Amino acid sequence: MGTPDFAVPVLTGLTEKGYDVSLVVTQPDRPKGRKRTLTPPPVKTAAEEFGIPVFQPEKIKNEWQEIEKYTPDIIVTAAFGQILPKELLDIPPLGCINVHASLLPKYRGGAPIHQAIIDGEKETGITIMYMAEKLDAGDILSQQAIPIEKTDTTGTMHEKLSIVGRDLLLETLPQLEAGTITAEEQDESAVTYAPNISKEQEEIRWERPASSVYNQVRGLVPWPVAYTTWEGNRMKIWWTEESALTSEASPGTVVKIEEEAFYVACGENTVLRIDEIQPSGKKRMDVKTFLLGAGKNLSEGARLGADNETR
Repeated sequence: MGTPDFAVPVLTGLTEKGYDVSLVVTQPDRPKGRKRTLTPPPVKTAAEEFGIPVFQPEKIKNEWQEIEKYTPDIIVTAAFGQILPKELLDIPPLGCINVHASLLPKYRGGAPIHQAIIDGEKETGITIMYMAEKLDAGDILSQQAIPIEKTDTTGTMHEKLSIVGRDLLLETLPQLEAGTITAEEQDESAVTYAPNISKEQEEIRWERPASSVYNQVRGLVPWPVAYTTWEGNRMKIWWTEESALTSEASPGTVVKIEEEAFYVACGENTVLRIDEIQPSGKKRMDVKTFLLGAGKNLSEGARLGADNETR
Protein backbone atom coordinates (compact mmCIF):
# COMPACT_ATOMS: atom_id res chain seq x y z
CA MET A 1 0.00 0.00 0.00
CA GLY A 2 1.64 3.22 -1.17
CA THR A 3 1.15 6.22 -3.41
CA PRO A 4 4.07 8.55 -4.35
CA ASP A 5 7.52 7.97 -5.84
CA PHE A 6 8.87 7.21 -2.36
CA ALA A 7 6.95 3.92 -2.31
CA VAL A 8 8.04 2.68 -5.75
CA PRO A 9 11.45 1.24 -4.68
CA VAL A 10 9.68 -0.63 -1.86
CA LEU A 11 7.25 -2.26 -4.31
CA THR A 12 10.02 -2.94 -6.81
CA GLY A 13 12.27 -4.43 -4.12
CA LEU A 14 9.58 -6.78 -2.85
CA THR A 15 8.74 -7.98 -6.33
CA GLU A 16 12.33 -8.45 -7.47
CA LYS A 17 13.17 -10.29 -4.24
CA GLY A 18 10.52 -12.86 -5.10
CA TYR A 19 7.75 -11.89 -2.68
CA ASP A 20 4.27 -12.58 -4.05
CA VAL A 21 2.69 -9.13 -4.04
CA SER A 22 -0.91 -10.11 -4.65
CA LEU A 23 -2.43 -6.62 -4.56
CA VAL A 24 -1.30 -2.99 -4.67
CA VAL A 25 -3.51 -0.43 -2.91
CA THR A 26 -3.01 3.23 -3.77
CA GLN A 27 -4.87 6.52 -3.92
CA PRO A 28 -7.26 7.27 -6.80
CA ASP A 29 -5.96 8.96 -9.96
CA ARG A 30 -5.90 12.75 -9.48
CA PRO A 31 -5.96 15.76 -11.85
CA LYS A 32 -2.50 17.29 -12.27
CA GLY A 33 -0.90 20.21 -14.06
CA ARG A 34 -2.50 23.25 -15.62
CA LYS A 35 -4.60 21.08 -17.91
CA ARG A 36 -5.79 19.05 -14.90
CA THR A 37 -5.01 15.78 -16.66
CA LEU A 38 -6.12 12.72 -14.69
CA THR A 39 -2.84 11.13 -13.58
CA PRO A 40 -2.24 7.77 -11.87
CA PRO A 41 -0.09 7.61 -8.72
CA PRO A 42 3.51 6.43 -9.38
CA VAL A 43 2.86 3.21 -7.45
CA LYS A 44 -0.05 2.33 -9.73
CA THR A 45 2.15 2.78 -12.79
CA ALA A 46 4.81 0.52 -11.27
CA ALA A 47 2.24 -2.11 -10.27
CA GLU A 48 0.82 -2.25 -13.78
CA GLU A 49 4.32 -2.79 -15.19
CA PHE A 50 4.63 -5.83 -12.90
CA GLY A 51 1.15 -7.04 -13.79
CA ILE A 52 -0.10 -6.70 -10.19
CA PRO A 53 -3.79 -5.92 -9.56
CA VAL A 54 -4.45 -2.40 -8.27
CA PHE A 55 -7.16 -1.21 -5.88
CA GLN A 56 -7.77 2.54 -5.48
CA PRO A 57 -10.21 3.29 -2.65
CA GLU A 58 -11.24 6.88 -2.02
CA LYS A 59 -11.48 6.09 1.70
CA ILE A 60 -9.91 2.87 2.91
CA LYS A 61 -11.92 2.91 6.14
CA ASN A 62 -15.08 2.36 4.09
CA GLU A 63 -13.70 -0.05 1.48
CA TRP A 64 -11.21 -2.29 3.33
CA GLN A 65 -13.26 -5.43 2.67
CA GLU A 66 -11.86 -5.66 -0.87
CA ILE A 67 -8.38 -6.32 0.57
CA GLU A 68 -9.67 -9.15 2.78
CA LYS A 69 -10.48 -11.15 -0.37
CA TYR A 70 -6.76 -11.52 -1.05
CA THR A 71 -6.06 -13.11 2.38
CA PRO A 72 -2.73 -11.32 2.82
CA ASP A 73 -0.03 -12.77 5.08
CA ILE A 74 1.30 -9.27 5.67
CA ILE A 75 0.46 -5.73 4.58
CA VAL A 76 3.34 -3.34 3.87
CA THR A 77 2.62 0.37 3.61
CA ALA A 78 4.91 3.17 2.43
CA ALA A 79 3.49 6.70 2.20
CA PHE A 80 0.00 5.40 1.47
CA GLY A 81 -1.65 8.56 2.75
CA GLN A 82 -4.56 7.16 4.78
CA ILE A 83 -4.85 5.65 8.26
CA LEU A 84 -5.86 1.98 8.18
CA PRO A 85 -8.95 0.92 10.17
CA LYS A 86 -8.62 -1.68 12.93
CA GLU A 87 -10.60 -4.21 10.89
CA LEU A 88 -7.89 -4.13 8.23
CA LEU A 89 -4.98 -4.10 10.71
CA ASP A 90 -6.33 -7.33 12.22
CA ILE A 91 -6.47 -9.28 8.93
CA PRO A 92 -2.87 -10.39 8.13
CA PRO A 93 -1.34 -12.93 10.53
CA LEU A 94 2.07 -11.24 10.33
CA GLY A 95 0.50 -7.83 10.86
CA CYS A 96 0.66 -4.53 9.00
CA ILE A 97 4.01 -2.76 8.88
CA ASN A 98 4.95 0.69 7.67
CA VAL A 99 8.09 2.15 6.07
CA HIS A 100 8.26 5.63 7.62
CA ALA A 101 10.77 8.32 6.62
CA SER A 102 11.97 9.44 10.05
CA LEU A 103 13.62 8.11 13.17
CA LEU A 104 10.48 7.63 15.22
CA PRO A 105 9.23 8.81 17.63
CA LYS A 106 10.49 12.03 15.99
CA TYR A 107 8.45 13.41 13.13
CA ARG A 108 5.24 11.45 13.10
CA GLY A 109 3.00 12.59 10.26
CA GLY A 110 2.88 13.25 6.56
CA ALA A 111 5.90 15.53 6.00
CA PRO A 112 8.79 14.05 8.01
CA ILE A 113 11.47 14.74 5.38
CA HIS A 114 10.41 18.36 4.86
CA GLN A 115 10.29 19.05 8.58
CA ALA A 116 13.63 17.47 9.44
CA ILE A 117 15.40 19.70 6.91
CA ILE A 118 13.43 22.81 7.88
CA ASP A 119 14.43 22.20 11.49
CA GLY A 120 18.10 21.92 10.53
CA GLU A 121 18.47 18.30 11.65
CA LYS A 122 21.84 16.68 10.96
CA GLU A 123 20.37 13.22 10.40
CA THR A 124 17.14 11.42 9.72
CA GLY A 125 16.35 7.89 8.61
CA ILE A 126 13.86 5.09 8.13
CA THR A 127 11.73 3.32 10.71
CA ILE A 128 10.02 -0.01 10.01
CA MET A 129 7.19 -0.36 12.49
CA TYR A 130 3.93 -2.10 13.17
CA MET A 131 0.93 -0.01 12.23
CA ALA A 132 -1.52 1.13 14.87
CA GLU A 133 -4.79 3.03 14.80
CA LYS A 134 -2.94 6.11 16.06
CA LEU A 135 -0.76 8.00 13.56
CA ASP A 136 2.75 6.51 13.30
CA ALA A 137 2.56 5.27 16.90
CA GLY A 138 3.18 1.54 16.41
CA ASP A 139 6.01 -0.50 17.91
CA ILE A 140 9.37 -0.23 16.13
CA LEU A 141 10.88 -3.25 14.35
CA SER A 142 14.03 -1.68 12.88
CA GLN A 143 15.66 1.67 12.12
CA GLN A 144 18.45 3.01 9.93
CA ALA A 145 19.87 6.53 10.26
CA ILE A 146 21.51 8.53 7.46
CA PRO A 147 23.07 12.02 7.54
CA ILE A 148 21.41 15.12 6.12
CA GLU A 149 24.11 16.97 4.22
CA LYS A 150 24.22 20.77 4.25
CA THR A 151 23.21 20.90 0.58
CA ASP A 152 20.46 18.26 0.77
CA THR A 153 16.92 19.19 -0.16
CA THR A 154 13.68 17.35 0.47
CA GLY A 155 14.06 16.04 -3.07
CA THR A 156 17.51 14.54 -2.57
CA MET A 157 16.63 13.09 0.84
CA HIS A 158 13.43 11.65 -0.60
CA GLU A 159 15.48 9.67 -3.12
CA LYS A 160 18.06 8.52 -0.57
CA LEU A 161 15.44 7.46 1.99
CA SER A 162 13.34 5.55 -0.53
CA ILE A 163 16.35 3.31 -1.20
CA VAL A 164 17.20 2.99 2.50
CA GLY A 165 13.55 2.09 3.15
CA ARG A 166 13.60 -0.62 0.50
CA ASP A 167 16.80 -2.16 1.81
CA LEU A 168 15.81 -2.02 5.47
CA LEU A 169 12.43 -3.58 4.72
CA LEU A 170 14.07 -6.46 2.85
CA GLU A 171 16.39 -7.02 5.83
CA THR A 172 13.51 -6.88 8.31
CA LEU A 173 10.94 -9.11 6.61
CA PRO A 174 12.84 -12.44 6.94
CA GLN A 175 13.41 -11.76 10.66
CA LEU A 176 9.75 -10.93 11.12
CA GLU A 177 8.66 -14.10 9.35
CA ALA A 178 11.11 -16.19 11.39
CA GLY A 179 9.99 -14.59 14.65
CA THR A 180 13.55 -13.51 15.51
CA ILE A 181 12.86 -9.78 15.81
CA THR A 182 11.52 -8.00 18.90
CA ALA A 183 9.39 -4.90 18.48
CA GLU A 184 10.03 -2.00 20.85
CA GLU A 185 7.50 0.54 22.06
CA GLN A 186 8.04 4.15 21.10
CA ASP A 187 9.05 6.62 23.78
CA GLU A 188 5.97 8.83 24.00
CA SER A 189 7.92 11.52 25.86
CA ALA A 190 10.10 12.05 22.77
CA VAL A 191 7.30 12.33 20.20
CA THR A 192 7.38 15.20 17.69
CA TYR A 193 5.11 15.77 14.71
CA ALA A 194 5.52 16.68 11.06
CA PRO A 195 2.06 17.39 9.65
CA ASN A 196 1.58 18.13 5.97
CA ILE A 197 3.14 21.45 4.96
CA SER A 198 0.77 24.39 5.42
CA LYS A 199 0.49 27.50 3.25
CA GLU A 200 1.89 29.54 6.15
CA GLN A 201 5.08 27.45 6.20
CA GLU A 202 5.77 28.28 2.56
CA GLU A 203 6.16 32.01 3.15
CA ILE A 204 9.61 33.27 4.10
CA ARG A 205 9.79 35.31 7.30
CA TRP A 206 12.91 37.40 6.87
CA GLU A 207 13.03 38.24 10.57
CA ARG A 208 14.39 34.75 11.15
CA PRO A 209 18.17 34.19 11.01
CA ALA A 210 19.65 33.46 7.58
CA SER A 211 20.42 29.87 8.61
CA SER A 212 16.75 29.28 9.39
CA VAL A 213 15.59 30.72 6.06
CA TYR A 214 18.23 28.66 4.27
CA ASN A 215 16.87 25.48 5.87
CA GLN A 216 13.30 26.49 5.04
CA VAL A 217 14.15 27.00 1.38
CA ARG A 218 15.91 23.65 0.90
CA GLY A 219 13.28 21.89 3.01
CA LEU A 220 10.61 23.03 0.54
CA VAL A 221 12.51 22.07 -2.65
CA PRO A 222 11.23 20.69 -4.99
CA TRP A 223 7.74 21.06 -3.51
CA PRO A 224 5.94 23.26 -2.59
CA VAL A 225 8.86 25.82 -2.74
CA ALA A 226 9.28 28.73 -0.34
CA TYR A 227 8.23 32.17 -1.50
CA THR A 228 8.41 35.86 -0.70
CA THR A 229 6.83 38.88 -2.38
CA TRP A 230 8.29 41.76 -4.35
CA GLU A 231 6.27 44.70 -5.65
CA GLY A 232 3.08 42.87 -4.71
CA ASN A 233 3.87 39.71 -6.67
CA ARG A 234 4.84 36.31 -5.33
CA MET A 235 8.40 35.18 -6.02
CA LYS A 236 9.48 31.62 -5.30
CA ILE A 237 12.96 31.10 -3.87
CA TRP A 238 14.63 27.93 -5.17
CA TRP A 239 18.15 28.21 -3.84
CA THR A 240 20.11 30.33 -1.40
CA GLU A 241 23.42 30.31 0.40
CA GLU A 242 24.35 31.58 3.83
CA SER A 243 26.60 34.63 3.65
CA ALA A 244 29.41 35.95 5.83
CA LEU A 245 28.00 39.45 5.39
CA THR A 246 26.15 41.18 8.22
CA SER A 247 23.64 44.00 8.06
CA GLU A 248 21.61 46.14 10.43
CA ALA A 249 19.00 46.79 7.73
CA SER A 250 15.41 45.75 8.32
CA PRO A 251 14.83 42.05 7.57
CA GLY A 252 13.78 41.58 3.96
CA THR A 253 15.88 44.47 2.66
CA VAL A 254 18.04 43.88 -0.39
CA VAL A 255 21.46 45.00 0.85
CA LYS A 256 23.72 44.06 -2.06
CA ILE A 257 23.34 43.13 -5.74
CA GLU A 258 25.97 41.30 -7.77
CA GLU A 259 25.90 40.02 -11.32
CA GLU A 260 24.79 36.51 -10.32
CA ALA A 261 23.15 37.00 -6.91
CA PHE A 262 21.55 39.44 -4.54
CA TYR A 263 21.70 39.55 -0.77
CA VAL A 264 18.84 39.99 1.71
CA ALA A 265 19.00 41.07 5.34
CA CYS A 266 17.60 38.53 7.79
CA GLY A 267 17.12 38.38 11.54
CA GLU A 268 19.97 38.77 14.03
CA ASN A 269 21.88 40.95 11.51
CA THR A 270 22.53 37.95 9.24
CA VAL A 271 22.42 38.04 5.44
CA LEU A 272 21.28 35.45 2.89
CA ARG A 273 22.52 35.17 -0.68
CA ILE A 274 19.78 34.47 -3.24
CA ASP A 275 20.86 32.36 -6.24
CA GLU A 276 17.76 30.89 -7.95
CA ILE A 277 14.24 32.27 -8.06
CA GLN A 278 10.97 32.01 -9.94
CA PRO A 279 9.09 35.26 -10.52
CA SER A 280 5.31 35.12 -10.68
CA GLY A 281 4.14 33.60 -13.95
CA LYS A 282 7.64 32.66 -15.09
CA LYS A 283 9.94 29.66 -15.02
CA ARG A 284 12.65 28.93 -12.49
CA MET A 285 15.81 30.90 -13.32
CA ASP A 286 19.17 31.92 -11.96
CA VAL A 287 19.46 35.40 -10.51
CA LYS A 288 21.72 36.60 -13.35
CA THR A 289 18.90 35.92 -15.82
CA PHE A 290 16.39 37.54 -13.48
CA LEU A 291 18.42 40.73 -13.11
CA LEU A 292 18.70 41.10 -16.88
CA GLY A 293 14.95 40.72 -17.35
CA ALA A 294 12.05 40.64 -14.90
CA GLY A 295 14.26 41.88 -12.07
CA LYS A 296 16.07 44.70 -13.83
CA ASN A 297 14.35 47.21 -11.54
CA LEU A 298 15.48 45.48 -8.35
CA SER A 299 17.73 47.81 -6.42
CA GLU A 300 19.54 47.92 -3.10
CA GLY A 301 17.12 49.04 -0.42
CA ALA A 302 14.16 47.19 -1.97
CA ARG A 303 12.04 45.29 0.51
CA LEU A 304 10.94 41.69 0.03
CA GLY A 305 7.84 40.49 1.79
CA ALA A 306 7.01 44.02 2.92
CA ASP A 307 3.43 43.90 1.62
CA ASN A 308 2.70 40.99 4.01
CA GLU A 309 3.99 42.58 7.19
CA THR A 310 0.56 43.60 8.42
CA ARG A 311 -0.60 39.98 8.62
